[in-house]
Amino acid sequence: MTIAIPRPAIVDRHGAYTYAQLDEASRCVAAALLGDTSDLAEARVAFFVAPGFPYAAIQRGIWRSGGVAVPLALSHPAAELEYAVTDSASAIVVADETAADIFGPIAARAGARFLTTGQAMSAPPAPVAAESLPFLGATRPGMIIYTSGTTGRPKGVVTTHANIGAQVAALVEAWGWTPSDRLLLVLPLHHVHGIINGLCSALAVNATCEMPASFNAEEVWDRLASGEVTVFTAVPTIYHRLIAAWDAMPAPLQRARAEGAARLRLMMSGSAALPVQTLARWRAITGHTLLERYGMTEIGMALANPLHGERRPGFVGTPLPGVDARLVGDDGDAVADGIPGELEVRGPAVFKEYWRRPDETRAAFRDGWFRTGDMAVMENGSCRLLGRTNVDIIKTGGFKVSALEIEAVLRDHPAILECAVVGVEDEEWGERVSAAVELRADASLALPDLQAWAKPFLAPYKIPRALVPVEALPRNAMGKVVKGNVKALFVASGFSRKISASASTAPR
Repeated sequence: MTIAIPRPAIVDRHGAYTYAQLDEASRCVAAALLGDTSDLAEARVAFFVAPGFPYAAIQRGIWRSGGVAVPLALSHPAAELEYAVTDSASAIVVADETAADIFGPIAARAGARFLTTGQAMSAPPAPVAAESLPFLGATRPGMIIYTSGTTGRPKGVVTTHANIGAQVAALVEAWGWTPSDRLLLVLPLHHVHGIINGLCSALAVNATCEMPASFNAEEVWDRLASGEVTVFTAVPTIYHRLIAAWDAMPAPLQRARAEGAARLRLMMSGSAALPVQTLARWRAITGHTLLERYGMTEIGMALANPLHGERRPGFVGTPLPGVDARLVGDDGDAVADGIPGELEVRGPAVFKEYWRRPDETRAAFRDGWFRTGDMAVMENGSCRLLGRTNVDIIKTGGFKVSALEIEAVLRDHPAILECAVVGVEDEEWGERVSAAVELRADASLALPDLQAWAKPFLAPYKIPRALVPVEALPRNAMGKVVKGNVKALFVASGFSRKISASASTAPR
């Protein structure tokens, strides 16, 4: 007689856990959080938990107890973690035992109750009966995710249970999630990409979510080549590291791993612009054309290339199910195809509010449409991003130019490994096109040489007028370049006042 083995919900470094085990563990967490109360009544619960089974159990336990989950970034310094705890006015803080020395004092200063992960998971489970746990109405807040803070102090983005459900439902439909899927999740779990696109989508269909403790390129390649993984989603930085690891392998191992990775049904990229060169190289190695999509903390995923059909490099596709999107000019009127405009989105997935920031919440909407702050253009029915209105659209000499477009060209330079383009304030030009570059090993590059090389590919007003080489571009936890920090490199070194004659004099 064949005995059916229950499908794992979570696989982590400690083993595999079934959905029944996840259900019971989440009821233990709910009981620990509730104590003598019957409903947390939307009290915020900040949690600092490493990827794995405890993370999933605590997230679900917070919701089952009627709390609002506030996931914290493992990579953030103590000051930023304390900011999230105090700004969200969290009533409870849960943290792994390894971080108890940090979060015990943080919780005490915030007047919050503190539990270790072990304490939260060791209480007797709450009863199974539905009436023993709070009813989670659709309009109740379910989560607060903090933005990356690239344009100011991080803001808490409040999503309701209905918002979360709409985000997940759209992805399940668009990307064909089924119970037979197995996701390899190596993304941080304080961000919508890892939480919604990854963990919640997999669990929504009773699929398996495999969560390593941290990213390791060799281990990821082993898993991609194993034949067990069906879905993989990552940021461009991760694909860049995987390509570098593949290049360092002996040829027989390259072939074996490439053949194994080709068997996945879906590979995706997001959270930052995917360089066309990276997409092409990954396709050459694995046969996969990465599915690029577009989303934000405030809206989940809004647009995506198709699961089946042509995926156009540099494009983020069309609206997902349940999402309305439009491009508008400065006057708020819709623009025609081929004309750049600001992308606006509406639908049930759009967030409720910025936590305790009513003025900023009102300013984020126009006639019911969320203003993403991203410039884009529609070409042949698909959306191509031009960049953020405040950091990637450079106004120079009376022209509006896209930093992303310039970056795509500069990445083809033989000396440039990676780059970031910003506009730096300039009396003559308004903003000067300025490029920070990571150079390839043993390469050097001077500004006049770069300008001469770029002349056949870029209009004169798009060619960089300042250049600084850096060991590594400043990035946030999701691998996205922090343009404000890039701009500071030029301001601090005097590039905002003069045109550099040569990048060789720039500080490294």
